Amino acid sequence: MIFAWIGAALIGISLGLLGSGGSILTVPVLVYLVGEPEKLAIAESLAIVGGISLFGAIPYALKKQIDWRSVLWFGIPGVLGTYGGAALSVFLSGVVQLMLFATVMLVAAVMMFRPTKASPEGSAAHKRSPVKIALEGLSVGVLTGLVGVGGGFLIIPALVLLGGLPMGLAVGTSLLIIAAKSFAGFYKYVHVLAEHDLSVNWGLIGLFTIIGIAGSFLGARVGKNISNDSLKRGFAGFLVVMGAYVLATNVPKVLHPTPVAEARHSVSTTH
Repeated sequence: MIFAWIGAALIGISLGLLGSGGSILTVPVLVYLVGEPEKLAIAESLAIVGGISLFGAIPYALKKQIDWRSVLWFGIPGVLGTYGGAALSVFLSGVVQLMLFATVMLVAAVMMFRPTKASPEGSAAHKRSPVKIALEGLSVGVLTGLVGVGGGFLIIPALVLLGGLPMGLAVGTSLLIIAAKSFAGFYKYVHVLAEHDLSVNWGLIGLFTIIGIAGSFLGARVGKNISNDSLKRGFAGFLVVMGAYVLATNVPKVLHPTPVAEARHSVSTTH
């Protein structure tokens, strides 16, 4: 379990350094290091990332670095989308969810490899209508519910480009939105799993959340001494490797499913 604990710390460090990326690490850690089934890992990742993000948002709230208008316009549709995505997850097998997850990892890597255009602090350039912000929030929310990612790597660019927020406000606002969406998705997953006589591991969730919270504070401290572009490129490279590994281990399962896997998927889609 020592590698799983290290993974939990890396989840928090990622959130502390970048304000995103924690959930992209959580599912692989739970599946490949802890040995959790895919659907349980996705559900538990939502609770873990939600808890870490909520604690991570507290310092930003105390410094008044959360834009509550964006929380309203982006967060509420995001919560509704996450709940809906979790409900739709019953129609997908755990293997297919992991493949979607790996695709999201690779898309996130491409976005992180792109150079960030500098914009003046407080600039409201590219500000768009609240309706477009809400639609973006809804779309990211559905993705969160389907594959268990908080979506920080999508939320932050959306808040900066669509909402016109400076980076400092965007990170704090993103953490609060991630927490709200993650808890909404987890609430739905608990009921979905109960229909299949499955239950989440509360002890594991608690332990990972505590270690992740400690890691997030460490990440925030370390991040002050490291260039943001270097962090993003390093993390993007890791996502490429991890995404390729997840695809490589799950594509054969889809192309050549075992009778047991087919039976499980049949049961899940008939409930």
